[in-house]
Amino acid sequence: MAEQARHPHLMNPASMKTNQGTAGMGQTVELMSEILKKVNNAKDKPKKIQVLREHATAPLKQVLKGAFDPNIAWDLPVGDPPYIANEAPIGTEHGLLRNESKRLWHFVKGADNATNKVQKEKMFIQMLEGLHTDEAQVLLGMKNKSLNKMYKGLTESVVKEAFGWNDKFVRPE
Repeated sequence: MAEQARHPHLMNPASMKTNQGTAGMGQTVELMSEILKKVNNAKDKPKKIQVLREHATAPLKQVLKGAFDPNIAWDLPVGDPPYIANEAPIGTEHGLLRNESKRLWHFVKGADNATNKVQKEKMFIQMLEGLHTDEAQVLLGMKNKSLNKMYKGLTESVVKEAFGWNDKFVRPE
């Protein structure tokens, strides 16, 4: 046993205890849908803002900007596309919206003119099918600009105040 603790690819018990609760150590990562449910369940505007600030990651900001910024137009058909929902339990066989968010630029009008509309639609459906069903709903809410209808109190003003954004959805210099 003492020899295992010295092996460079194994952790000793003290290191394991230190790393408990970190992503990648057998713990599930909080889904964006779970974060937005916390916003929904927060009692008042200051608490909703606090939840967003506590979870302020680039992917979350990107999704919320896509949902609320009126200057972002999606180069996808109106409504929900036909896709097969991924019913796998949270923490198992599905991707994470936080990881997929880096590909969202492909779907913004004028951002990716090299990819044709059919390819974009296929990519978007593949993304939806790879995500947990709750995260797929967040992605659809972003595209349809309807997250505010899905999560009570998640409004443009709450999002802007939480991240210090101005009316152009950027932090003023």
